Amino acid sequence: MSNRHPLALFNGSYLGQKPTGIGVVARELVNALDPETVPLLDPQKGSRPGSIFIPNNLSPDFGTKGHFRRLIWTQTKLPALIKRTGHPILLSPLPEAPLLSGVRSIVLVHDLLPLRYPQVTPLLLYHLSYVPVVLHTAKRILCNSEATAREVNGRLGVPISKLTTIPLGFNSDKLHPLDISRKPFFLVLGRHDPHKNIARVIQALSFLKDKEIELWMVGPQDDRYTPSLKQKAKELGLLKRCRWIPWVTDEEKLKLLNQCQALIIASLWEGFGLPALEAMACNTPVISARAGALPEVVEDAGLIVDPMNSYEIADAMKQVILDMSLRQELIANGRQRLNTYTWDKSAGIILEIINQLS
Repeated sequence: MSNRHPLALFNGSYLGQKPTGIGVVARELVNALDPETVPLLDPQKGSRPGSIFIPNNLSPDFGTKGHFRRLIWTQTKLPALIKRTGHPILLSPLPEAPLLSGVRSIVLVHDLLPLRYPQVTPLLLYHLSYVPVVLHTAKRILCNSEATAREVNGRLGVPISKLTTIPLGFNSDKLHPLDISRKPFFLVLGRHDPHKNIARVIQALSFLKDKEIELWMVGPQDDRYTPSLKQKAKELGLLKRCRWIPWVTDEEKLKLLNQCQALIIASLWEGFGLPALEAMACNTPVISARAGALPEVVEDAGLIVDPMNSYEIADAMKQVILDMSLRQELIANGRQRLNTYTWDKSAGIILEIINQLS
């Protein structure tokens, strides 16, 4: 019989069948944490020992309705569930927690992009009011980078004493080098939101003389933004050189990362930039924007460019293709960077904080 006692509940309400971004981070943190110490609130009724089953329609898989259901469930059902199970702390992989219920929470904040680049959506009030309140009332806040911690402190006035920066990680079972040939395309992973800066990456592609080079964009299409990106590709005569892929499995992503010439993450801001780490794990060079946490994460494992300058992005693309010694140097540096980022390190820091609060 184990003498370990549960110290916190992991809020798995965001977990869905097609995880991206926060969903991937949540899944990997769950796997790195001891299920006896941190049981999972599990919407998927998986095989994890000690899980507590919750509704399975609360994730982003269900769109805006899923978000609203999750928020209502968090405020109305979760406090009673926590009280009934007797676990003293809620660990949430995003800034969501019950308010006005006495629940002690540790939350992970990934970025403040909705405040930096506000969009008129049904969730705007969520970002403007609910998230800041959660961050101010949480016992501790985990930040995925120093850049995010500075922004949470500077933009929202959350005390530095409540903030802890934790490294994210990668799953070497899902992300590793494959013995396959590279193909003539660059890869972008992410949504089509304006801050992802995909329009300038498409522009950069038009500057390459080699017309065999393509740009493959993996991420959910958005009626607000995708049509204008496709129109830009059409105007530049690049429709046949651009591929739009809404979603891929872990196996498909592994293959794409191993086949592309480089990953391009030219965002105007990122709280971390997990795809950069995933590319390094596959021995793939990174072309990264000089913005947000990206230089902090990538360092010398990639070519750092001005995201506002399409010519600079194009020049980096040319260097990756033509300069093999540079390419090998970036790959080697990436392998070194991976030692800094592991989910076990993340879990260790989280467990230490939970023990401090218990």
